[in-house]
Amino acid sequence: MTMRILQLAPLWEKVPPSGYGGTEAIVSLLADGLVRAGHEVHVWASGDSETLAELHSVCPRSLRAAGVKDPMPYAWVQVARALEHSRGFDIVHNHMGELAMAMARLTDTPMLSTIHNAVSEDCLCLWDSFGGSYNAISWAAKRALPDKGFVGVVYNAIDVSSFPYEERKDDYLLFIGRMSPQKGPQHAIEVAKRLGRRLVLAGKVDPYWDGDFFDREVKPRIDGHLIEFVGEVDGAVKRQLYARACGVLVPITWNEPFGLVMVEAMASGTPVIAFNAGAAPEIVISGETGFIVEDIEGMVEAVRKLDDIDPKRCRQHVERNFDVPRMVDDYVRMYERVCRTQSRS
Repeated sequence: MTMRILQLAPLWEKVPPSGYGGTEAIVSLLADGLVRAGHEVHVWASGDSETLAELHSVCPRSLRAAGVKDPMPYAWVQVARALEHSRGFDIVHNHMGELAMAMARLTDTPMLSTIHNAVSEDCLCLWDSFGGSYNAISWAAKRALPDKGFVGVVYNAIDVSSFPYEERKDDYLLFIGRMSPQKGPQHAIEVAKRLGRRLVLAGKVDPYWDGDFFDREVKPRIDGHLIEFVGEVDGAVKRQLYARACGVLVPITWNEPFGLVMVEAMASGTPVIAFNAGAAPEIVISGETGFIVEDIEGMVEAVRKLDDIDPKRCRQHVERNFDVPRMVDDYVRMYERVCRTQSRS
């Protein structure tokens, strides 16, 4: 069945993002995948976005690129205008979180909200009045969310074919992600120093949220030889780093709802060593596509066993479970279920 689908994207990054921006990357892959599958898709996003779908915007540039300090007024306008134009669509797929959920009753069109980020306790009251449905991006993420409106889990995806597969690896370890305490670059550095192994750190430093942490815990330990910092990288450089790394360290210190870095690394044939937190055990098959460990000591020991992991198994695991066609099919089935459920209510 062909569907008319309205995708509601955040405005902070363009779709797809130039660098870091997990939610916007998922919106891009999903929207284009739905178009290729024959559905009519409209995306509300920043005006500099690029998509096969029909693009609507309330701002010409992504808010980060435009230097906007307070994104909320733009988000309010976008949600209001998108819902105003939602008549005639089969479903509104909300990727903007609680703001659109709070306004869901302003449209008769069924709404599915994908919860991409952790939800604070203060926002849980929204579920009391939310008239739509929601999905989580992992079972780990669902554990922190109410049962009301829950319709299932759909894992995030990547375009596997866009990641070069490489079996021959260099000798460096890789950490890629925000330079924040929750992502754990300080722990990756400790692992590399204990082993005397080269570590490449790649990721953005948010001066407001993470500047003090970076200056205190990360920057003083960067020597340009054993510990190298390359900053935020674009898609091409990111793929090169993944493909040549002997392993990717994911020492997260919070219950991360998903973790695209792990999927991207394995798609490149590169094993992942992750702390046992959040969705990591759902994404990495410990002993087959990498290792799930409990602490720094476990991560040090796992690095010594990286040669036991078959790069082909890493790639196959991602192709089977985290490629775009799988995500598109899963969401279409979920859209159909939501439409049937909400039309009866």
